[in-house]
Amino acid sequence: MGERRIVAVVHDGFQLLDLAGPADVFAAAALIARGGYRLDVAAERAGPVPAHHGIAVTAVGFDQLTDIDTLLVTGGLSVPRHLHLAGPIAELARRARRVASVCSGALLLAEAGLLDGRRATTHWLVAEDLAAQYPRVQVDADRIYLRDGTVWTSAGVTAGIDLALALVAEDHGTALAADVARGLVVYLHRPGGQSQFSTPVRTSVPSREPLRELQAYIDMNPAADLSVPALARRAAMSERHFSRVFTRQVGMSPGRYVEHSRADAARRLLESTDAPLTLVARDCGLGLPETLYRTFRRRWRISPADYRRRFQQKGA
Repeated sequence: MGERRIVAVVHDGFQLLDLAGPADVFAAAALIARGGYRLDVAAERAGPVPAHHGIAVTAVGFDQLTDIDTLLVTGGLSVPRHLHLAGPIAELARRARRVASVCSGALLLAEAGLLDGRRATTHWLVAEDLAAQYPRVQVDADRIYLRDGTVWTSAGVTAGIDLALALVAEDHGTALAADVARGLVVYLHRPGGQSQFSTPVRTSVPSREPLRELQAYIDMNPAADLSVPALARRAAMSERHFSRVFTRQVGMSPGRYVEHSRADAARRLLESTDAPLTLVARDCGLGLPETLYRTFRRRWRISPADYRRRFQQKGA
């Protein structure tokens, strides 16, 4: 197989790492394999294109592109301002062997109709927007990357590196992808099905001060009695009224919020301490190690022990 041409689509205000991460993966693969990839940066108009923090890259215009193997669309906070690029992106995609997006670049693929009827992921911050604005897309926000046919999507920012490694593995085998990962000093292979571990509890900020204080109390005291009756007493409300008001203002039920908060507390302890799993489970209000295990498998698709091995901070 000859040289594969990767075309990365950028726009004013794009996320630089969405481009730089995959670009370095493909460049390292080409260096190690002595060929195989060529990366071009493309934009609506040729010339310098600034990333969100001002650093600019030089792009060719869409009209200058000929053969395309892989079309890679970058994301960034500015994506909603550039949905007019959907038409050109759809045209470029028709000429490409496969299409991929990093982070919120999935919004551009969705606007172009390229995700209709497909499973896709994106940065957890925009996953709800993707699902709401494009109901024909099957959004799975709990993934590092996803492949559905010839279309690949990835989660936020550094997940683009995982996506690019997976593309290299598909093209040239896992041995080359492993060599690239070692050369870039990144984790060899985070499976696409692995959860976006760092996703915090996503909620709305309650408008009522008592509920804001209660939310902070839950997060700071995971081992306390956080049952609905106990929380309703602290909020000076009846249980029924408290559950209704909390769910409306926070965006999830009290029980679900408590479960998520305790899981995040356990995650932080696993990252920062050597405490046995029995103590982690107890101190986070999860009770038994079995409950801790089930919580991690359900929420992050990994065991607590495996999570600690991968993410524990040095010196913990």
